[in-house]
Amino acid sequence: MSGRSLHAKAILGQELYGRLSHTKVLLVGAGGIGCELLKNIVLTGFGDITLLDLDTIDLSNLNRQFLFRKKDVKQSKAMVASRTASAFNPNVKITPIHANIKEPQFDVAWFRGFDIVLNALDNLDARRHVNKMCMAANVPLVESGTAGYLGQVQPILKDRAECFDCIPKPTPKTFPVCTIRSTPSQPIHCIVWAKSYLIPQLFGEDEDADAGGELDEAEKQGENSAEIATLRKEAQAFKSVRAALRSTSADASSSSSAAKQAFDKVFHSDVLNLLSMGDMWRSRAPPTPLDFDAIRAGTFVLARKSKNGAVAPQTNGTTGSSVAEKQLNGGSTSASVSAEANGAKLKDQRALTLQDNLELFVASAERLAVRLRAGEETISFDKDDEDTLDFVTAAANLRSAAYGIPGKSRWEVKEMAGNIIPAIATTNAIIAGLIVLQALHLLRRSYSALRNVHVQFKPSMPLSAITMCAPSPSCGVCRDTYAEVRCDPARVTLRQVVDGVLGRGAAGAGSASGGGEGEDGSGADGEGERDGPAEVSVYEDKRVLSDPDWDDNDGRTLESLNVTRGKFLSIVDEDGEFATIQVAIGALPPNHPLDGPALILPSPLPAPPRREKPRPATPPPAPPPALAGKKRSAPDDDIQELDAPSAKRSRTDAGTASGALPFTPSKKRRLEEDGLIMLENEGEKIEEDRDPDVIEID
Repeated sequence: MSGRSLHAKAILGQELYGRLSHTKVLLVGAGGIGCELLKNIVLTGFGDITLLDLDTIDLSNLNRQFLFRKKDVKQSKAMVASRTASAFNPNVKITPIHANIKEPQFDVAWFRGFDIVLNALDNLDARRHVNKMCMAANVPLVESGTAGYLGQVQPILKDRAECFDCIPKPTPKTFPVCTIRSTPSQPIHCIVWAKSYLIPQLFGEDEDADAGGELDEAEKQGENSAEIATLRKEAQAFKSVRAALRSTSADASSSSSAAKQAFDKVFHSDVLNLLSMGDMWRSRAPPTPLDFDAIRAGTFVLARKSKNGAVAPQTNGTTGSSVAEKQLNGGSTSASVSAEANGAKLKDQRALTLQDNLELFVASAERLAVRLRAGEETISFDKDDEDTLDFVTAAANLRSAAYGIPGKSRWEVKEMAGNIIPAIATTNAIIAGLIVLQALHLLRRSYSALRNVHVQFKPSMPLSAITMCAPSPSCGVCRDTYAEVRCDPARVTLRQVVDGVLGRGAAGAGSASGGGEGEDGSGADGEGERDGPAEVSVYEDKRVLSDPDWDDNDGRTLESLNVTRGKFLSIVDEDGEFATIQVAIGALPPNHPLDGPALILPSPLPAPPRREKPRPATPPPAPPPALAGKKRSAPDDDIQELDAPSAKRSRTDAGTASGALPFTPSKKRRLEEDGLIMLENEGEKIEEDRDPDVIEID
């Protein structure tokens, strides 16, 4: 027994440890969590690991993704992580794949080749895709994620625990066009404007037509028509600025001139145009037009008018963040941002003055213009592109200054514009360890020990473990019925697949699917006799391919409909009586004969369960007939017990409805057992044989 495995064997036991070397693991993601997790499973003793990641290594990854070094920047994360982790345990087999998990070759059959899947992704769409593939392949999945000091681990097992999609995920935050383009009130509004509007307008494709479509849509949504008209004029005015930035005959001085032209257009002329719309500023403080030359000279004063008309002057360039700059620069207050960056190498976290932002705007615009003239057709924002990040930082802060909004540091802009979730190495390490613990429970089949584990920002209870919840009955992923058909999409029609999966006798007519290779493709259950949906609609993702009133696509091949390997056909019961059937499209076996059937159906055919119909609300019991007397009779066999408490009644005045009692029989019985008699109205008398000792209570 080697010293490397002594501790693992002692903790896990000989039987489980012996299984690990043959357990096939798919690890999706080689980032912050993925690096820690790969190290953990290698040292635990997992012997057959497939590591898949699409990304390449960036300089910003090195502070927490410890399998990478500076020499590895721009290389494949999967390849480098595999090479580094292999040294931890020479007996492990790691298969690195530099690819997108959503590529067609990674279909249901490929997922089915693994014993367990471990997710270490930071992309919501990819996480949902892996979740669905694991549901279709019936492979256990351990889902995870971190955000700063917070983290979460979720073991997922089909039919035993809720899946990733059982709980709806929040949709990304969006902002109205007019808020971004005309009336920002938060730093994020200015950052989104610089990233998604200004950079495409100046350095992207000429999208005047598309911009017009966006404004048309905004107008349809009821946004201010006067603002929309002003924005249309702005779009036209960008043409001359775009031409100046792309002029091949330009020199350095004209590049600076083009940057000034862009500044004057965006921060002066456009602001004046907005100020001319007086109604817009009745309930909000108006923006201040910026003056290029005055800011550069250090004489510009921001005079912001509040809603009540008061003026609050704000100087720039010599106050505010300049105090912090002097401390960072050893007293230097040079306006040249590029000189400071190259010389003093200031941190990205420092605050920028209005002068700083102006010089950064000019410098970054000049660098981007040079790239356009060198042959780049379009430039879009990338958080790892220094030029575009500088431009967005400067433009967003200048716009913030004009609207009286606090500015952001370059680091903060990078986080917000790049949608960066703060990553902390310690949180990643904790989550990676918890993933392995939940994976071991799954491999042991200790399902009662499975837990959703959360890392919390609570010193008194940093970890919380929650018992697994049952799948949501309304989940559109794990509550569906899955099946896989293997076919040649170029030769198989949509009708053949649908009829074959539903077991309809016509499936084999004129097709190669009838009983191919011993599979049940001929509708052996009898034509029309098989229990299942009568009328169906067919979808591919959100595309409608067929429904009972539209069958134009039924005779077309799957390939012509772009339904190929790795995709799903959703067969939906129109009556809603049966669960949806998700049909995964797979490739024919490698040894399949050329003249063999083009469609191999699953055996047995999928049998979608009937959906549970919601139970109707129990109607309130009919009011009993008016009682002749108030004396309680002896119990007899005619008394009917209610299965459930009756519905609450609205309080009504006695006698307003003939024969209606202001109380239920069960309540009356309980009160009489306690010695209380309920009268229907004030004039009702108690029977003489009752106990005369009666106390009336209002």
